[in-house]
Amino acid sequence: MRDQKIPGHNRWHPAVPPADSVRPGDEFRMECREWTDCQIGNNNSANDVRDVNLKLAHMLSGPIRIEGAEPGDLLIVDILDLGPVPQHVGDAAGEGWGYTGVFAKVNGGSFLTDYYPDAVKAIWDFHGQQATSRHLPGVRYTGITHPGLFGTAPSQELLERWNRREQALIDTNPDRVPPLALPPEPDGALAGHAHGSDADRVAREGARTVPAREHGGNQDIKNFSRGSRVFVPVFVDGANLSVGDLHFSQGDGEITFCGAIEMGGFIDFHVDLIKGGMEKYGIMTNPVFMPGNVEPRYSEFMSFVGISVDPDDDTNLYMDATQAYKCACLNAIEYLKRWGYSGEQGYLILGSAPVEGRISGIVDIPNACCTLYLPTAIFDFDIRPTKDGPRSANRGACAVTS
Repeated sequence: MRDQKIPGHNRWHPAVPPADSVRPGDEFRMECREWTDCQIGNNNSANDVRDVNLKLAHMLSGPIRIEGAEPGDLLIVDILDLGPVPQHVGDAAGEGWGYTGVFAKVNGGSFLTDYYPDAVKAIWDFHGQQATSRHLPGVRYTGITHPGLFGTAPSQELLERWNRREQALIDTNPDRVPPLALPPEPDGALAGHAHGSDADRVAREGARTVPAREHGGNQDIKNFSRGSRVFVPVFVDGANLSVGDLHFSQGDGEITFCGAIEMGGFIDFHVDLIKGGMEKYGIMTNPVFMPGNVEPRYSEFMSFVGISVDPDDDTNLYMDATQAYKCACLNAIEYLKRWGYSGEQGYLILGSAPVEGRISGIVDIPNACCTLYLPTAIFDFDIRPTKDGPRSANRGACAVTS
């Protein structure tokens, strides 16, 4: 994006100017760089994941102004199509390949960072709708291709709310590793084609793109695929829609943080407006969406249960669904280890495969119960339990740091 006539942006701010404009009813294509702006290479080392500069992320395309959009409207966004850049166009992620990574605890971390604190990586090759990895042999699956991130621009008032509440969270434990949140950071900030004082404001005040917020943002919902219709609140004139972080596949939760199969690629949108739709439908914050009907159909699963108990010190955490899902993930990884995968390989599989995460019980005190559904058909061997026991085999190795 740095060599484009209109560069991308990596901060949320109402002063980021539109890169182009469309009208309600228009269809258009946006092309997106891989979310780290191509810092990750197709190789057998995870040093690039360990050392990735997260101040540059996420690299977003846009914003696109929708003529006639006003604060209080709902922007209708239809995802018509999306996919990787055609193979052999270049050497960036998405051009025939993608990657999944676990960030180092000291640089971003992940959902299970206390158990897997070191950076690891798997490279994936694309075969039409399917993906395979030399770092995770025995696994092949069809991905639910989707954008990890898209949203409208915040108003100045909404931006200030974000920064104020996230700084208050950071202040509760300012020395935590990884941090509780990421405050505005001028270093590495890109503001599209904003100039002068506007560019300075974006760098100084712009919200980081890591979390989901009221405007959408980095929601990482795997079912935002072809055919999905999303109703997004509008907070500024023109809405200013941006998109990035395209994924070839992902499991619910994207638990390794860089857990999807990350790629560069294209996405085709259709947009329309519902005037006054936020008040009309009670959608005052956070998008509502209708999933598309294009997704892989897996019918058999191994389902792993987790409860809200910390396994390290056998402590009950009252109705903590996050802890319950963490335990479900750890239980699934422990199971995969019995078949020859390392814990890191198992972790990479759960972050990138189309696993389903569910809150199964949220009322039976003191333990919340969550489940992780792992499709059995993604493996080229029978992974179901039998009386004969698991058959461990050499499953290779993922890319690690030197």
